[in-house]
Amino acid sequence: MIGSEQRTRLGGGDSIIPRRIPLIATIMVLVFGVFYARLFQLQLIQSDDLRQRSQRNYVRTLRLEAPRGDIMDRMGRVLATTRPAFGVQVVPSDLREPDLVFDALGMLIDRAPESLREEVGSPRGRARFQPVRLAGDLSQDQRGRVESHLYALSGVFTDVRPRRYYVEGALGSHILGYIGEIQRGQLEQRRFADYRSGEVIGQAGVESLLQAKLRGRAGGRNVVVDVAGRLLRQIEKIEPKRGGDVVLTLDRDLQRAAEEALMPAVLGERGKIGSVVALDVRTGDVLAMVSKPDFDPNSFAGGIDTQTWAALTEDEWRPMQNRAIAGQYPPGSTYKAFVAAAALEEGLAPPEKKVFCPGHFRLGRRTYRCWKREGHGWVDLHKALVQSCDVFFYETGLALGVDRLAFFARGFNLGRRSQIRLPHEQPGLIPTSAWKERRFSEPWMKGETVSVAIGQGFNLVTPLQLALSYAAIANGGKLLRPRLVLRSTDVDGNVTPGPEPEVLATVPVSERHLATVRAALEGVVYEPGGTGGRSRVPGIRVAGKTGTAQVVGLQHTEGIEEDEIALRHRDHAWFAAFAPVEAPEIAVAAIIEHGGHGGSAAGPVVQRVLAAYFGDIEDRPEDERIEAAADGPQVAQAPGGVDVRD
Repeated sequence: MIGSEQRTRLGGGDSIIPRRIPLIATIMVLVFGVFYARLFQLQLIQSDDLRQRSQRNYVRTLRLEAPRGDIMDRMGRVLATTRPAFGVQVVPSDLREPDLVFDALGMLIDRAPESLREEVGSPRGRARFQPVRLAGDLSQDQRGRVESHLYALSGVFTDVRPRRYYVEGALGSHILGYIGEIQRGQLEQRRFADYRSGEVIGQAGVESLLQAKLRGRAGGRNVVVDVAGRLLRQIEKIEPKRGGDVVLTLDRDLQRAAEEALMPAVLGERGKIGSVVALDVRTGDVLAMVSKPDFDPNSFAGGIDTQTWAALTEDEWRPMQNRAIAGQYPPGSTYKAFVAAAALEEGLAPPEKKVFCPGHFRLGRRTYRCWKREGHGWVDLHKALVQSCDVFFYETGLALGVDRLAFFARGFNLGRRSQIRLPHEQPGLIPTSAWKERRFSEPWMKGETVSVAIGQGFNLVTPLQLALSYAAIANGGKLLRPRLVLRSTDVDGNVTPGPEPEVLATVPVSERHLATVRAALEGVVYEPGGTGGRSRVPGIRVAGKTGTAQVVGLQHTEGIEEDEIALRHRDHAWFAAFAPVEAPEIAVAAIIEHGGHGGSAAGPVVQRVLAAYFGDIEDRPEDERIEAAADGPQVAQAPGGVDVRD
């Protein structure tokens, strides 16, 4: 039998269950209250946020790349622009008969069907619905063929993207630079804080220097996709905004003339290796800057292939190097103009002073030869500079000493960076006795001064430095900062003028003595025995100086025909000039690596640049015309026929 206590627990008497009903009810009310509160929060309080999250689940933003701005020359002629590049894409899931599509598409875009199949592969999952780009820059003919057959090519469609285009190909490539995908290390830099992986930026030259100006503002499309990633419809579109333009100081026609002057006479040959720089002596504007060999920046526009990159970087003649600012060479006899200016300023070369040149100069037990084996006889400063007498400058250099030579050379900004706004500029070298002590822990020797006085020895300059120093001789002593940009605009159209012409310093030589040097440099081109006759321009008075810079010692090449000397061992050829003498406008410096002699190799290059600058002389008055000597003065030859004239 059930006891009374058991009956009470089962419901009899004062049952426990009825007493717990309120507690259970309270718990249930609280649980449902929490549910309703959460529902209220989701439906009303967080509805906007959740709606946006939901949209992100099915609305995809597709980036639209912005075209870069144009780069133009000083006359507004386009050098670099952006053109539409038409490509072909396929969506693997939409390919109904892949083999037939790949065979047909390969014929239409001139690609092997097998390579198209390999590129698409066998994607699975969502990848089946993602487009694969098979070609990024179709020719007009290829594009026409594809678009006329799209109706029969299931899963194939064309698209268009902006692509950088360098109108003149390799023209000015070292100035313009090239573009490429941003690197991981660059993304970590502060100035690229708002860039993203995969974005294309300027990687060299003006493209890099003015990246912020040239960069456009990307747009985008919001499109609806399903759970598999298939595009359903477009919701909205924001058009990309084109980047700003840049106007350079370069003159396209002068740049072309300078480059053509270095091109080979016979198709298929490499052409001259070297550099040409042309400057406005009044403003410092860079009118032309050439470095050969060069490269075509169009090769980088769509992503450079491994084979092309290897060819550029492994070439022994370094086509990627801008020789105008990074090539460092002994200046040869072009340096004599600065030695002459120093001698005048120091009072070591009065008009009555003459030096006898027997064809050689003795210092201790060593004999230093003049280029003219039989000697120049008695010469003063003017004749010594006109005929490039080495003996005169040996004696003058010793009288000055290496440190005073260095003082005046550096006063013309040799051995110092020019402060041009381009990366990788090299400083060159003008040696002093203290420099040698630091560098080699050895005292300076007088014999080294002899070599330095004619632009050999440790001396190193860049073509840009030499052009700037001759511009200073021409303009009365003003050292100008080279200017490359006239003006620029940003993506919003705001115009920023380029820097004003800037005088960095004045050379430590009086105008009176500079005038004496200018007269001698004019004589180099026009007087009998002058070494620069091949730089004459009809109708224009030219002043300049030739130079031949040794690459190896004379004992290695003496008595050998030039054609028999290995190219790497031949002398460099220099010519630096300005014109017109009476009111200078332009200075030009040219170096031909391993070109031989300045008068015969570099002089004609400068002549072509000057002729292009001054244009057709037919409109000039008859009395202003002069007849240019086709070959200049007769050139002396050493035994064996080796041309030894500067």
